Amino acid sequence: MHQPIKLIIKKGKVRKDGTSLIFLQYCYSSSKRVLISTQVAIPPFYWNKKADRISENLPAEYGGVLSLETSLREKVRRAEKLVDYAIKRSKICPATFLKTNFLGNDNFYLESVDYDKQKMDVFYQIEKYIKDKRDFVQEDTVDVIRNMKKHLYSFQEYRKLAITFESFDLKFYEDFVKYLTYEIPHLRRKNPAKGLRVNTIGKTIKQLKGFLKDRISKKIIPYIDLNGYKLMEEEVDGVYLSWSELSRVYHLDLSGTPFLEKYRDMFVLGCLTGFRFSDYSNIKFNELRDGMLHVTQKKTLSSVIVPLREDARRILIDKYQIQIPQVSNVKFNYYIKEVVRLTGITEPVKITHKKGNKIIEEVRPKYAWVSSHTARRSFCTNEYLAGTPIDLIMTISGHKTEKTFRRYIKADRMKKACMIKEIWDSQPAL
Repeated sequence: MHQPIKLIIKKGKVRKDGTSLIFLQYCYSSSKRVLISTQVAIPPFYWNKKADRISENLPAEYGGVLSLETSLREKVRRAEKLVDYAIKRSKICPATFLKTNFLGNDNFYLESVDYDKQKMDVFYQIEKYIKDKRDFVQEDTVDVIRNMKKHLYSFQEYRKLAITFESFDLKFYEDFVKYLTYEIPHLRRKNPAKGLRVNTIGKTIKQLKGFLKDRISKKIIPYIDLNGYKLMEEEVDGVYLSWSELSRVYHLDLSGTPFLEKYRDMFVLGCLTGFRFSDYSNIKFNELRDGMLHVTQKKTLSSVIVPLREDARRILIDKYQIQIPQVSNVKFNYYIKEVVRLTGITEPVKITHKKGNKIIEEVRPKYAWVSSHTARRSFCTNEYLAGTPIDLIMTISGHKTEKTFRRYIKADRMKKACMIKEIWDSQPAL
């Protein structure tokens, strides 16, 4: 249980050497507080009151910040366990019990306190963290945290060395990023491959950093310097289908392969609404009102209102009576490529991405790059090219800033090149 215990430096209590003692303060009630010296002393200037810890620029002559912080957090945890013990026994005054036993060596009173090794295991704590977060974040975020856990466990198996909370230093971060970049296997791929994309690695580090900060703030583990744990991100290179290509997909004769129709229809619906797969695959009766779709986006929980185009109405209402076929994202991504291939959209497309300090280029037929997310990118890009104001597109797409929107669409450079061409074509020849 998290107790009202914090570390403080008393105002005006400066010793002759310029240092002040750091005290543990337990607020038992508004009128009863207990102060216990930690025996750690530093100049008051180097105490970060807001963060409740020693400043990182403490001169070395007063001790190492990491070792001092570790000692202080251990003392805080000991105090919390003493108070927990006293509260559970109800007849014992927590304040008195803390003051009497804090400096003692007997641990008999800690027998019932949750302090066994298994519960200080990193992977056990990640599961507790997921349980704590589940009511406050989307399931997609929980999945990312679980993937972070899987990647950590895979790294532990790879290096054949247990990961503990003492492992998380700068070298661990560098080795972990290197492993994620070059060594982690893709277990689901038919052809063996290793290494994750930059943005996937960035998400993993972000969730790992968030998990560690949460455990530190709750005083479950000692302070860890995470300043070196840098997040990473690269601009995603992806394809979109032009309006003419989308028209070819929409009118494609699939009488020979009727099972592909639902994948084609769902994709076109996504291209006409700008929804994510999680939204356009789960449209409900009560979300259609007065020819408008009123949808709460699953990923962001933001509400959007989208007019229903005539072609989208034919698919959603006339054909499926607002009962979209339920398919998994994995199956959808597999079969939509076949649909686009049958349409004849097969020109080679080069996609680049970073792997460490190298630029990797992959050339595939355009249909091979198409996925469920291509629908949303196609919607945004085609609307942009058609001249729809960006702020209106963003009200549907859910992008928060124009900067992120422009990074998302795939026609900004093409549009500018076409504008330059128009200007040049209007100029006289030499």
